[in-house]
Amino acid sequence: MEEKKLKHKAKKEHVDLAIKESLKARETWARLGRNERLDIFSKAADLLADKWRYKLNAATILGQSKNMYQAEIDSACELIDFLRFNVQYVVDMDYVQPYSPEGILNKNYYRPLEGFVYAITPFNFTAIGGNLATAPAMLGNTVVWKPSYHAVYSNYLIMELLREAGLPEGVINFIPGEPQMITNTVLNHPDFAGVHYTGSTKVFKNIFKQIGNNIDIYKTYPRIVGETGGKDFIFAHKSANLNALAVAIIRGAFEFAGQKCSAASRAYVPKSVWGELKNILLEKMKDVKTGSPELPETLVNAVIHKESFDRCKSYIDLAKSSKDCEILIGGKCDDSIGYFVEPTIVLTTNPHHRLMVEEIFGPIITIYVYEDDKFEETLKLCDSSTQYGLTGAFFSNDRKAIVFADQYLENAAGNYYINDKPTGAVVGQQPFGGARASGTNDKAGSPLNLWRWVSCRTVKENYGPPTEVLYPYMLE
Repeated sequence: MEEKKLKHKAKKEHVDLAIKESLKARETWARLGRNERLDIFSKAADLLADKWRYKLNAATILGQSKNMYQAEIDSACELIDFLRFNVQYVVDMDYVQPYSPEGILNKNYYRPLEGFVYAITPFNFTAIGGNLATAPAMLGNTVVWKPSYHAVYSNYLIMELLREAGLPEGVINFIPGEPQMITNTVLNHPDFAGVHYTGSTKVFKNIFKQIGNNIDIYKTYPRIVGETGGKDFIFAHKSANLNALAVAIIRGAFEFAGQKCSAASRAYVPKSVWGELKNILLEKMKDVKTGSPELPETLVNAVIHKESFDRCKSYIDLAKSSKDCEILIGGKCDDSIGYFVEPTIVLTTNPHHRLMVEEIFGPIITIYVYEDDKFEETLKLCDSSTQYGLTGAFFSNDRKAIVFADQYLENAAGNYYINDKPTGAVVGQQPFGGARASGTNDKAGSPLNLWRWVSCRTVKENYGPPTEVLYPYMLE
């Protein structure tokens, strides 16, 4: 029985074969006309909008414990948007051309990278799995795709969808299995040309180091594109709409059990409004239901696995034992029927507490109440107290305060929201990604990301080449 369970896990020889098939497929895929390639992904988007929509949503609901609404905006809407927008972005790339003076034609050709691309995808967004694998492929690259072990089924269905849309064999090679073995095999290959990654900061840093150590074996400098962790904030000014602020805290922190790189994990609230906001939060939390993702009333689901459950529980235990923390609501953990962590709001008097600076990736948010006359000082604190720079939100109805905060928080978040929660970036509207320890900020869902998967070749054609060696001024 145990052997049967593990049959889907790739061995090293399977990874070697995937790389071999990827390089073989590149010979024909890279030479296929651009429109012929893109038609495949356009068809995949149409199939997903109709025939495949509910099957992929169901796989995401049951396999990754997303409620119905979260699954629909992820595995259906967002993945469809990634496919359709990226197709148009690729078409638009051809319009970026150099100046051609009289008698000369200059042309940029956007070649695929020389080698193969390695896509490493997370469990928390089915759409990210599809995007990280397909975006490089649209440009003529071939891909070795390692899905998260906790999203294998939904990601496998994406492969089946792409096959039905006409994707040739070997263009995207789906290799679920032990992450370290697969990554070591890929990064030690001379034809490795780039990595498209979403996951933890620690793992990405190790990949970065490994690529650096291997730099002499590669045929070309690999492209390194990664979106990693976050300690995302909500910062409130005394003029904020408190009902809107409370909803942003609850939705931003607890939707999909806080398992979003963009999830609100820390908040800064002025003392003058905290009492009223606290009452609103506690009242609105009465509507928050935790349970099975199959039930339409569920807002908060179980976390993905025991490791996540244990990590969340350790932070809740830390809050309970810290003299400068108070649990306002939540704080219970139950793994008897699933890995359920109660949505938890912690109040702290220490803005440097571990709960305010470390990524948790669960349904826990910590609030620090600041003195109103320390608004500027607290903005600086928000910017400097963590290593991350992914998402953040600022709530205020005072335009002067909004402009002032924007100056201090310029580098604190790659996706910055004014009077909205820090989650829910939409493809084509809010290109997603952050800097600092949150990644390379190559903005998934925008042309910026696609430019990373081409190697430009510039060609000059001279309609009237010179026929004399000496320049005219020399003859004078």
